[in-house]
Parts: sequence; C-alpha cells; structure tokens
Amino acid sequence: MSAPHQGKYKIKNPQKYKGDYRNIYYRSSWELRVFNYMDRNPEVVKWSSEEIVIPYRSPIDGKRHRYFPDVWMKTKNGDVYLIEIKPFKETIQPKKRSRITKQYLYEVKTWGINSAKWKSAKEYCADRNWKFKIITEKELGI
Repeated sequence: MSAPHQGKYKIKNPQKYKGDYRNIYYRSSWELRVFNYMDRNPEVVKWSSEEIVIPYRSPIDGKRHRYFPDVWMKTKNGDVYLIEIKPFKETIQPKKRSRITKQYLYEVKTWGINSAKWKSAKEYCADRNWKFKIITEKELGI
C-alpha cells in the first residue's frame, strides 16, 4: 500500500530535527520522500520543515507575504541548504501563447509568485552563506 499524499511524518531520528519533531507534516509524496532522506541519511545532521520564514513582496498584489521553504538542512561538512520541492513545470517561465486562457493566467501567476519567493530566499541564503536549492521530480528520479 502506498503512502497518502499528505499526512503527519513519523520521524525515526528526532534528535536530528530542529523544531517540534512531533508536528511534522508532508504535503506531497515528494516531500515524504525528501523527509525520509533527511531523517535517515547520516550526512544530514539537522533538518526541519517549514520552520524558516522569509518575507517577500508579491508581484500580484504588491503586498508583503511570508514564504516558508519546504526544508532546511545542515550537512556533516557544515553546508546549510534551504530546499523547495516543486514540479518542474512550476520552475520555468510559462511560454507566451496566442490565446489567453485561465490555465495560462494561473501559470503566469504561479510563476510570478514563485519567482518572488525564490529571489527572496536566494538573498536570505546569501546573507547567511547558505545555499538555496529547488528539487523537482527530475532530482527525485520520478
């Protein structure tokens, strides 16, 4: 039986989790896969999910919002990463089309918001000497 696409994560190594290890939720099977990797990989010394808050300005409404990257991770060699888990199609700018559809408008809005979040995340990471990484189905081998 496969795991549900959302649920409460049952941690195996609570000492590795930075935050409340009793309150970890995954929102996709991809997040579950990454959480299992973080939890079980001996190269990962600390990790958390949605514990970091990064302010960003939305290009849609011009207002400030809060972005919670999917994962924070620290490795044995001291590298620190903020990781976002997204479908590859949401990581590239939508191609212009001759007809404007609801789907196209949704894609443009999603791309605009994601781009603003990721720009802020890259700046946040640069200020701390961290790395920002987007993981898609390609990196997960799906």
